[in-house]
Amino acid sequence: MSSSHAVPGSSPIAETAPLSLCAREPHVPADRLVAEMVPPPRFDSVRFDTYVPDPNQPSQTEAVRVLSDFAAGLGGAHAMGAGKRKWFGRKAPARPSGPRGVYLDGGYGVGKTHLLASLWHATPAAPELKAFGTFVELTNLVGALGFQQTVRTLSGHRLLCIDEFELDDPGDTVLVSSLLSRLVEEGVALAATSNTLPGKLGEGRFAAADFLREIQGLSAHFRPLRIDGEDYRHRGLPEAPPPYSDEQVTKAAYAAPGAALDDFPSLLDHLARVHPSRYGALTDGVRAVCLTDVRPVPDQSTALRLVVLADRLYDREVPVLASGVPFDKLFSEEMLNGGYRKKYFRAISRLTALARDAKGLVAQ
Repeated sequence: MSSSHAVPGSSPIAETAPLSLCAREPHVPADRLVAEMVPPPRFDSVRFDTYVPDPNQPSQTEAVRVLSDFAAGLGGAHAMGAGKRKWFGRKAPARPSGPRGVYLDGGYGVGKTHLLASLWHATPAAPELKAFGTFVELTNLVGALGFQQTVRTLSGHRLLCIDEFELDDPGDTVLVSSLLSRLVEEGVALAATSNTLPGKLGEGRFAAADFLREIQGLSAHFRPLRIDGEDYRHRGLPEAPPPYSDEQVTKAAYAAPGAALDDFPSLLDHLARVHPSRYGALTDGVRAVCLTDVRPVPDQSTALRLVVLADRLYDREVPVLASGVPFDKLFSEEMLNGGYRKKYFRAISRLTALARDAKGLVAQ
């Protein structure tokens, strides 16, 4: 916690001590969890016409056309499920046959999230009738609200966009398959991004044979839309900038308004006591995160919680200044070669970008 750090130098650097994430225990009401399911700040201004397709990749131009048409088709009254009945006993029209969503498949760096956020912005519906979140945020929402309440909350939406669609364990496979099936029955349109085609979800991550039916059923909800382009996955881990000293990090935290200062092991312990759906609220009002004594994470559960925090900090463009080991040493070789490899690579990439953003916090 920040109170454990002595202020470097002979006199205070700022009148107010920095914030501490470890001192925060946010309680987020359900309506805020849902209201915050919008594109992250870095995608506030993206639109289809700000996406620049690679002229050598016609699938990128085709994706813009398909998604623009898809958005236009979501106008009008909210579609009703096939089993719903209108007033006076008249049966509602059956829901459209075929896929109720689009699935953007492609490597890193081809603009999938840009296109998904553009779809959200282009869909002619009020913001409260559209939801946008990562796969992890969606599963965390179910964890916070419960399955039935999540269905009731999202069933009135026109569109649900799911970024970074992942199936890392059998439980999530069944959970998401069931949730999306219920939402499709209620007339909710779906859109998702991932690096894996829907019919291939789960391969190489767990023994998928017992859950093949759920995976295939989930695939049926989407029209796969391949987006070709250079695949950034083959570039390897980004080189993280060298860490600073504890004294530099602490001094910067006291000098920067709105900065939070915590030692890394304490923060990891604190994350275990806060539901991941509240990690966004944990960073409310925080303009920079300063961490001392960064070490390799000790186990997979801790690592996955850190991944969620890294995503929330990246979404909010919060720079991260750290001492200890560089961010590309956070996860063991065993972790980086395991079933959650993609998540860990993403976390390293995002924390490295935020570390670069934090350079201006240190006095030269």
